[in-house]
Amino acid sequence: MLWKSGRRSSNIEDRRTGMGAPAKVGGIGLIVMLVVAWLMGADTMQLLGIAGSNLAGTTMTVQQPTPEEQEDADFVSAIVAQTEDVWGPMFQAAGRQYREPNLVLFSEQIDSACGYASAASGPFYCPADQKVYIDLSFFQELRRLGAPGDFARAYVIGHEIAHHVQNLMGTSTKVSRLQSQVSQADSNSLSVLLELQADCYAGVWAHHAQKNFNTLEAGDIEEGLQAAASIGDDRLQRMSGRRVNPDAFTHGTSEQRVKWFKTGLQYGDMNRCDTFASIR
Repeated sequence: MLWKSGRRSSNIEDRRTGMGAPAKVGGIGLIVMLVVAWLMGADTMQLLGIAGSNLAGTTMTVQQPTPEEQEDADFVSAIVAQTEDVWGPMFQAAGRQYREPNLVLFSEQIDSACGYASAASGPFYCPADQKVYIDLSFFQELRRLGAPGDFARAYVIGHEIAHHVQNLMGTSTKVSRLQSQVSQADSNSLSVLLELQADCYAGVWAHHAQKNFNTLEAGDIEEGLQAAASIGDDRLQRMSGRRVNPDAFTHGTSEQRVKWFKTGLQYGDMNRCDTFASIR
């Protein structure tokens, strides 16, 4: 996938722990500490002596990102920029305004407007703050699941951005309202339809990214389709040693995910992504 020469998004929040430059203790921070201590009645001379003997010149070692981690973050920023450059004009052509979401990079766990989440939950979109969250270690998990390659990673980002598109169009709100009125099994079925539409929208984005920026190389489409197949509910249930239970599906089967991603990729038309037509 050709992405390195493209622009980078300004809507990236890096909240990974342990990333950044080394920082020295002292200066303004030490002054603030002493002022607070004085206001609380502490012996500032004693504190100053402790600070001088224990803290002066101390450097807190902060882990720097590895070259692979840095490239992954750079890749995410480039792909998010491509989604902005595709969805913005598409919304404008439809007489709508596209509000660009932020993408948050985190490590291990994160507190979002939708609650706490861990890296184990995978990438997710939070409609409450209109942000996409991703722990870059998920890319390693994606390879473990049998979906290597940069376009496989791009598909995942495109899918989460597609949930933002659904939120802006009011689809997510309608589905959430319906889910509150039905059984758990029917609620899961609605979730599947929402996820499959996001797969289709991810394909729509990829179609226009290729058309506008010529981003795809030989083998990329196969990588994307393999990624869609690798994270189907039926496959994941089998891999975890469970029996396949369609009532518990929330994202769709491998076959369904491939079908809808391929539909968006082939036509580049959002109107082709009406996964809800079957229940009307």
